[in-house]
Amino acid sequence: MGDLVGWQAPKVREASRAGNYGKVIELCRKAAGLTQKQVGQACGLSQSAVSRLENHGAGSYGTDLLAAVAAYLEIPTGLVGLAEHHALRDGSERVERREFLGGVAAVAASPLLGALPQGDSDGGQVAALRMNTAGYRRLDSTTPSRDLSAAVESHIRLIQSVTRSADTDRMRSRLAAVGSEAASLAGWLAWDMGDHGSARSWYGAAIRAARSADDPLLAAYQTGSLAQFEAHAGNGAQAVALAHRARRFLGTQRPAVADAWLSSVEALAHAADGDQRETDRALNRSRAVAESLCVEEPPPWPWVFRFDGAKVAACRVTCGARLGLSDWVLAGDTEALATGHTKQRALVVLDVAAGHLSAGRIDAAFAFASKAVETGVAYRSGRIVERARALRRSLALTSPPRVVREFDERLQDVYL
Repeated sequence: MGDLVGWQAPKVREASRAGNYGKVIELCRKAAGLTQKQVGQACGLSQSAVSRLENHGAGSYGTDLLAAVAAYLEIPTGLVGLAEHHALRDGSERVERREFLGGVAAVAASPLLGALPQGDSDGGQVAALRMNTAGYRRLDSTTPSRDLSAAVESHIRLIQSVTRSADTDRMRSRLAAVGSEAASLAGWLAWDMGDHGSARSWYGAAIRAARSADDPLLAAYQTGSLAQFEAHAGNGAQAVALAHRARRFLGTQRPAVADAWLSSVEALAHAADGDQRETDRALNRSRAVAESLCVEEPPPWPWVFRFDGAKVAACRVTCGARLGLSDWVLAGDTEALATGHTKQRALVVLDVAAGHLSAGRIDAAFAFASKAVETGVAYRSGRIVERARALRRSLALTSPPRVVREFDERLQDVYL
């Protein structure tokens, strides 16, 4: 499975248990190969402020600063004393949580500002609203979706309010693009919570807003995102149709990253439809285009994250799991598990588990699946837990081995 992620190292866990969250920050920063100055610039801080944070030692910390730096370094909130492992008790706590996340989002967005379209960097309403969306997207890597969803929906209501007061068609069009991006994030969060009805509704709203913005590239991205969702939901024919629709939005003038990403979505759609030949063709195209991308150039908006060969490998693992092809899964599991943040890796771990199960390796399959469930519980991810339940349902044995019985017992205790 490759090297441990920075925050998984024993020294990080030891510092966290001691309450030395500055040390956690320092160790994870060094593991990421970043300097104090780089982290400070990304989070709107001076190098000396980062140094003071790292050398603070055990004791109380300013939560806004700690959360912003942890979000940028993709450190799970629990490791810096910010995780909430209990349900919110009343409305006032929900408001406090939403306001806290809203404040952190603006700081956490800093690393993504380079991905904003030209013309949105003038400090105006559009740039400010998009920056907050980017911050929430960054927080998704370290924060349970249930904690983020209320803040994101409040953010969407603000975008709608600003749009209603816009006095030009051009401004309304630009705000529609901002609203599309925020709605897509709300769809992603609903999907992670296992609320498929809301996810479809939000993705549909994102597509409509993109079309109102008259932005074919954005419309292709949102339609492809919905195709990806339907593929994972097992609706192969619908996913294929949506992927073809996204391709039509792209037309002939399209950035290479859009072509590579959409080809991977088409592969997922064909895999959900049970078509191995078309899946393989789409994966080969995705890999060929991904290899041609310049790693030094930032991806164009709305692609705020890079697409590379490792992500194609992760897609192939997922497709192999859907098609029951253990050789596809096990041949690329190491590279695939190096991509994405914690929740995304947990889903890949479940695909690897499915590959082992297809190969008859029951013990290995449920050892992997158990690790994924732990992540699902820690982040209260309905998507991860339900995928784990689906994996268990795929094995029908009258007398399951001990590892499976233990897995069943663990799932019985999960209530999200």
